[in-house]
Amino acid sequence: MTTYGILVFDDAEELDVTGPWEVLTASALLRGGADTAVLVAERRDPVRCAKGLRLLPDYTLDDHPPLDVLLVPGGRGAREVQPHNPAVTGWIAETSRTAAWTAGVCTGAFLLHAAGPARGRRVATHWNYEDALEARGDITVVRDARYVVDGDLLTSQGVSAGIDSTLWLVGRLHGRDHARAARRVIQYEPAPPYLADEPLPG
Repeated sequence: MTTYGILVFDDAEELDVTGPWEVLTASALLRGGADTAVLVAERRDPVRCAKGLRLLPDYTLDDHPPLDVLLVPGGRGAREVQPHNPAVTGWIAETSRTAAWTAGVCTGAFLLHAAGPARGRRVATHWNYEDALEARGDITVVRDARYVVDGDLLTSQGVSAGIDSTLWLVGRLHGRDHARAARRVIQYEPAPPYLADEPLPG
């Protein structure tokens, strides 16, 4: 059994949470419910994400089950607010020491840097924040990879890239064929993502 914990907080980017959630829960479904995905927050109050989506956490930082995977989304909350919250950064530091994998999506890398797990590591983040993250020091930003694996740390570029990195993760945990099956369940076929050359109507 694998327990996946996604940290949620105000001003988290919606798809950074829901993209991986879709992959992880599709994976769990294929495994007969052997795995569990949960939302963890500082408090049990609803969390309002960057574009208004409200999420209800399953657990708090103090009462969640042991996590095999910790996933940290990005968004303004990850860049500007939570790095200055010692309750959250301390929890990330402690939880990442016992989890088999720590993952960040988009600017979740800022929060992982503040908490410690990304320091001295190679990471990916949203293209618009690569320079700002690198300026914080003690981190190497990889600019040409959709996701980056450095030891037990997995980080991805912005927003939708979290789907790709999470598919890689379930493949690493449960096999490539399983990851392909999960991709088929969510019908994730991103090529081509946008037919820009289609003729305009009329």
